[in-house]
Amino acid sequence: MIELERKESCYLSNRNKYFNEERNCCERPHINVRNGNKVCLNCGMVLGIELWHKERRAFTKDELEKRKRTETRWRAYGPRTVILNEKKDCRGKSISAKKRSKIKRLSKIQQSLTTGIERNLWEAKPKMKLLISKLNIPDFVYKTAWKIYTTTAKKKLTMGRSIVGFVAASVYIAIRIYEIPRLLDEIVDAILVSRRTVIRSIGMLIREILPELNLKYKPIKPEQLIFKFGNDLNIPIQIQKKAFNLLKNSSENGLSKNGKDPKGFAASAIYLAAKTTEYRKTQTQVSDIANITEVTLRTRIKDIKSY
Repeated sequence: MIELERKESCYLSNRNKYFNEERNCCERPHINVRNGNKVCLNCGMVLGIELWHKERRAFTKDELEKRKRTETRWRAYGPRTVILNEKKDCRGKSISAKKRSKIKRLSKIQQSLTTGIERNLWEAKPKMKLLISKLNIPDFVYKTAWKIYTTTAKKKLTMGRSIVGFVAASVYIAIRIYEIPRLLDEIVDAILVSRRTVIRSIGMLIREILPELNLKYKPIKPEQLIFKFGNDLNIPIQIQKKAFNLLKNSSENGLSKNGKDPKGFAASAIYLAAKTTEYRKTQTQVSDIANITEVTLRTRIKDIKSY
């Protein structure tokens, strides 16, 4: 126990020394991970993002032996440990043939005792945690997303369909429930799945799962994206408020946003608000941040000007 405490203190001192020298932290840094960010608790400096479950890819036999994980595998759902059919133990020593035969039987028995729902959740939970950590989403959103996915898996809607697609759809629906200004494109880019697959899964969850859980899907509004795009373009908050009021007044005067991409309205409002200031941005800069075409941007500018 004393040896473990000594190693841990040595590790923390070396890590704090690294952050103090490389990242210009305070004189007495105390680094901790809060909500996916590495933060110094003494000075408040954010030192970076802590990503979970970093994958170690292997292509050759030597890389497979060097990068193979030998530690105990823990599960957040179902059995805490998994019996693996390996030729070496956790210390890298070879297992005798008699013990290997016993481990093989135990592994086969354990796999036969697990249900399909357990195997489904074992595969889905690490993917959802990785997506949550990449997007730095609050914990209460993650709990709602996991509740949506577990209900989906128990109703067997994932059978014959993409598990990753339903994971991304559950996270996006949870984001929309709490009206957090995150776009579907961000989730698609983070989880590396086709947009069409995620949209199909979202439609199925809205029809089948949300009424059962008494949850309401709230589509994203252009007003929510104004401050997001404004921060990405380094535009002051006064100009962002001006863009917000500009879009609000246009809506009150009869501007219809039904069936149109909200990103276009938000980007055009920011462009018009910053056009006469020193923080003026080009149409290319605004359209790139909003992930829309310049033609769409000019069309929405005309719509706002007409009202």
